[in-house]
Amino acid sequence: MTQQIARTEKQLGAILRRARKKAGLTQSDLGKNIHLRQGTVSRLEGGAPAIQLHTVMEALAALDLELVIRPRSKASAADIEDIF
Repeated sequence: MTQQIARTEKQLGAILRRARKKAGLTQSDLGKNIHLRQGTVSRLEGGAPAIQLHTVMEALAALDLELVIRPRSKASAADIEDIF
């Protein structure tokens, strides 16, 4: 998977959804892997606010992804949103 930018919860959720589907997992499968209900995975992928950071980190690990912190690019939020 190539590097992707997420500046909002919704963008992060879309990245996780694509990674889950690429891995051939259902929301229920991913939920079982990280001990969460399917509904919680759905909320995470939908960009619901108030998802715990621990939940995000567990989902990233289960999908063999990692969080990288870097200086923010100069692209506008609208430019990034167009990617999705």
